[in-house]
Amino acid sequence: MSTPDGYSPRDGVLEEQTWPAMRDGEWPVALLPFGATEPHNTHLPYGTDTIMGREVAARVAAACTAQGVRVAALPAVPFGVNTTQLDLRFTINMMPSTQLAVLRDVVKSLEPHGVRALVLLNAHGGNELRALVREVQPGTPIVLAIVNWWQAGDYGVFECAGDHAGELETAAILHVAPHLVVPDRHTWGDGHAKPSVFDGVRSGWAWLPRRWTQVTADTGVGDPRAATPEKGAVFVAQAVERIAAFCVQLAAADPNAMWADR
Repeated sequence: MSTPDGYSPRDGVLEEQTWPAMRDGEWPVALLPFGATEPHNTHLPYGTDTIMGREVAARVAAACTAQGVRVAALPAVPFGVNTTQLDLRFTINMMPSTQLAVLRDVVKSLEPHGVRALVLLNAHGGNELRALVREVQPGTPIVLAIVNWWQAGDYGVFECAGDHAGELETAAILHVAPHLVVPDRHTWGDGHAKPSVFDGVRSGWAWLPRRWTQVTADTGVGDPRAATPEKGAVFVAQAVERIAAFCVQLAAADPNAMWADR
């Protein structure tokens, strides 16, 4: 909705809405974006993950509204788990135990208002949210789900999507917030990352935390230089379409019949 004076809150975006707009009707699904505050190579903003989580949530809410399902996009959590990046200036860490407390409080706040499903829309690889859901789910009737937005699109759009501030994230920010991307590509880091010295970690069957400053010189993992806003637009649109379809399904689902014989 927009008016000649510029008033244009986006449908379902809670932080932009008034009480009358949210007071009536059904809101069966809510989205809670989980972001982060950390360096993203030399060309992307610290808030990259939060910006993308917030924007994808808003677009999903709009896509669901167009299909007749009202979805509430909650304000994004701007801090993520960054325990291995704390030697990078102004990285802000939120411990998993703090995330658990936040999630519990948000869920309890939503329970009286008819929300039947809450999607944790993750935008930061360090936010491993499954353990939180496993702990909170037994104590709430709200169905909890997790979506990593960057996994919802087709990676074939990119030459090499990258892990952190690479082509995927750079293309996405070029699409949604180009004014926040350093324009001189000659100053962008190449995102070179050192591999682990452990065979098991390189093979994928073992894992240990990455000390970020030992892995990458520019804080990026993945070369961003092939990124374009057009690639970002295609990928974000794919992700939004798929996540919106998931939310529409959640809105109609019976919590007691969510697994079917095939």
